[in-house]
Amino acid sequence: MTQIVGVDVGGTFTDLVLFDTETESVKIAKVPSTPENQAFGVMQALESAGATMETLNTVIHGTTITTNALLERKISRVGLITTQGFRDVLELGRRTRPKPYGMTGSFECIIPRELRLEVRERVDCDGEIVEELNEADVRKAVEQLLESGVEAVIIHFLHSYKNDIHERKTEEIVKELWPNPFITRGSALVSEFREYERGTTAAINAAIQPVLHRYIERLQQKLKEGGYSRDLLVMQGNGGTVSSGIVSTDAVKTVMSGPASGVMAAAYTASKSGFDRVVTYDMGGTSCDVGLIVNGIPQVTSELEIEYAMPIHVPMVDVHTIGAGGGSLAWVNDAGLLQVGPESAGAQPGPICYGRSGQKPTITDANLILGRLNPEALLSVDNPVPLETVRKLMQEQVGAALGLENAQETAAAIIRIANMNMAGALRLVSLARGHDPRDFALFAFGGAGPLHAVALAKELGIPKVLVPMRPGITNAVGCVVAEVRHDYVNSINVPLAQAEMDQVDEIFAEQIETGKTIIESEGVEIEELIIIHDVDMQFQGQTHILNFPVHETKLTRESLQTAFEKAYWNRFEVELPEIRAVLVNLHTAVIGRRKPVPLTSLIAETEQKTQIEDCKTGIRQVWFESGWKETPIYKRESLSLKASFKGPAIIEQLDTTIIVEPDNKVEVDLDGNLIISL
Repeated sequence: MTQIVGVDVGGTFTDLVLFDTETESVKIAKVPSTPENQAFGVMQALESAGATMETLNTVIHGTTITTNALLERKISRVGLITTQGFRDVLELGRRTRPKPYGMTGSFECIIPRELRLEVRERVDCDGEIVEELNEADVRKAVEQLLESGVEAVIIHFLHSYKNDIHERKTEEIVKELWPNPFITRGSALVSEFREYERGTTAAINAAIQPVLHRYIERLQQKLKEGGYSRDLLVMQGNGGTVSSGIVSTDAVKTVMSGPASGVMAAAYTASKSGFDRVVTYDMGGTSCDVGLIVNGIPQVTSELEIEYAMPIHVPMVDVHTIGAGGGSLAWVNDAGLLQVGPESAGAQPGPICYGRSGQKPTITDANLILGRLNPEALLSVDNPVPLETVRKLMQEQVGAALGLENAQETAAAIIRIANMNMAGALRLVSLARGHDPRDFALFAFGGAGPLHAVALAKELGIPKVLVPMRPGITNAVGCVVAEVRHDYVNSINVPLAQAEMDQVDEIFAEQIETGKTIIESEGVEIEELIIIHDVDMQFQGQTHILNFPVHETKLTRESLQTAFEKAYWNRFEVELPEIRAVLVNLHTAVIGRRKPVPLTSLIAETEQKTQIEDCKTGIRQVWFESGWKETPIYKRESLSLKASFKGPAIIEQLDTTIIVEPDNKVEVDLDGNLIISL
């Protein structure tokens, strides 16, 4: 028996899916998250799903532990050893402001100045040694950091991407004196030319290393106590998995672990349904994550900024996050304008209707008032709250301040504002990057995503909405279908005309070999090894770079020039033949594809009805933009494969509710996915 568990920890719920690949059966669980220790929620989910720990083959875990640690600044005390004269690079940054058009805002470097220590050494921009490393300075710096109670240390020298000999020597000295493995060498983590971004990435890695290490140790101990004896795989932000034994070494690569798993599930599911161009839309209880899939491949970026002055330059699935979830609070600002989010009611106390003493109106409360949610079918409701109470609190706190007549008008306004916010996020990952949304399908998941998907697709002109069989646990499904993946980047940063193509080939070959070696050492069973190359280029004098894939096995200057000009035209519709191209970075993704998981096993084992009318569970008044309409309610699990009908409709299932607007056409494909045509 081969059982695979995917478990995703969100801000509100911990989702779990258990696949039995031999019987092609599935068990799911959804339990409240335990922010004080996410391991507790994971174990509760395993228990809820009835998992037999001794028979589990693999556990894959998507986590928000590192993301939350950064955002909440619950990080470890970190020290920096850097080149003399450059201790303030991480604080000076790019000389931007938190708010470009205002004088407000603040920034606090994650490493205090007194813990940023300098040593004498110097390598120039060509990699030539100007001043030899002063080893006595290094030893003195290490002793000073240890006396200051520092738990993790960064080694970050000027131009180390060109020549890392001084960083390597320093690392050897530090290892002799440092009491733990939390040592980050900047050029080993990111070998690129930007000193600030490379240093910040290293600083973030060091700050969350101990946090992640302790959490993984606790979780592994709990699993071991339960009878699980195999390795734990952890989702990375690039959409791949990595062994828990090495995950904390590059802890920064897990920062977008949770959102990445959803995008991977979307890519896998959409490709099975015949969609290779998809905008992903994941709305949970706390936030909304949107991403892009082009030609079946999730878009990856190496320029993520998790918050102001905190850039992370490691490859991650390109996901944009906004504070818009089912628990997002609705409130009136000092200017008398309605705001929705980013503050959230979270898991505790949650929306008013959850009955956990929540008193502030949320998006979920608005959907309930508008008839979109069934008050008797809400998950995790401790003490049901009368609908009239929800209406009263919403009108008192929001409606009255806006001059609206009743709670229904207030709830409709909240939904409109929330949809506007989320539509803006969808435009950022599509239109703002040169893609026409009309060429894509919208893949809607998360507990709240299908409630708003059709309205968002209508706003952006997206012709089809795809809702997977289990929207509320899609992130957990993503953990199961994700591949083992390792990404590498090396800077060249020379004019293309001067680039040594033999050197390019050597770097690519070294990246491939490193990735293969690590995958083999992890002991994860894979069916296929996939290699993806891409490059960063820019025109001379430009600040920003353009990333694009390369497919040739043997690159030439001419082929790179042609590919760059094509990518530039596709993005900006501009030709600049008179300006020299610069080859900046070389990227390689080494991917180990695991055995495919049959999506049909996600289809609920209930009696499917041949007639649509037999799937109907009731009728209720539901608000749409065109007004209130009498709307049939369908049970998703009863819908047969290839079923087809028109809206308006509400489709209910255990983990979500799906809104189908008037005249929308709904079809069920062979994997149980809903395809809604606008």
